[in-house]
This record gives sequence, structure tokens and C-alpha cells, in this order.
Amino acid sequence: MTDKILSSIRDFRDERDWAQFHNPKDMAIAISIEASELLEHFLWKTPEEVEQRIRDKREDISDEIADIAVYLFELADNLDIDLTAAIENKMKKNAAKYPVDKAKGSHAKYSEL
Repeated sequence: MTDKILSSIRDFRDERDWAQFHNPKDMAIAISIEASELLEHFLWKTPEEVEQRIRDKREDISDEIADIAVYLFELADNLDIDLTAAIENKMKKNAAKYPVDKAKGSHAKYSEL
């Protein structure tokens, strides 16, 4: 699945000759901007309003999440980072930082467990 997604992203980018603009700094900035656009859907809303927003704007929210993912996949690809392997490695680190017996049901940071 990852190869198919990366191929699609590369094709889209390369057909438009955009690789020249997709350096690591600008890709990281683009991820941040898209994450901010996702946050706009929820800013200043009560939990009830958030639930309504999700129902009413599901496609728009989905598009913002996809924008973030596209840029993230491309950034990882450009840096020759296997995103799947990086996620698996990070999950192992997280498991060590947040053992179930200490972290279950808690929102405390690992240094406070």
C-alpha cells in the first residue's frame, strides 16, 4: 500500500515539476500549515460542537488529514526514511516510555509516571 501511495504522490509532483520546491524545510512547513488548517475545524468549539462539526464537515476534515499525510509521506520519501519502519520503531520506543502498568488510563508524560 505504501508503495502505491508513494508512487501516486511522486507522479503527481513530478508531472507538475514541483520536486524543485519540495525541500525538507518547505515540506515541514507545509505539514505544519496543513495541521493548522485541520485545527481550525475545532478551534473554540465545545465537545458538542466538535461532534457536530465532524458530522457536518467530515469530507473537509478528511481532506486536511490527507494533505498532512501526503506531505509527510513525501518528506519521508525525500529523506530516504521508510515511514512504516520509522513508525514501528517509534511505537517500540513509546512502549518502553509508557509501560501499560504505569500509563494505562493516565495522560501524564513518561517523565511523570
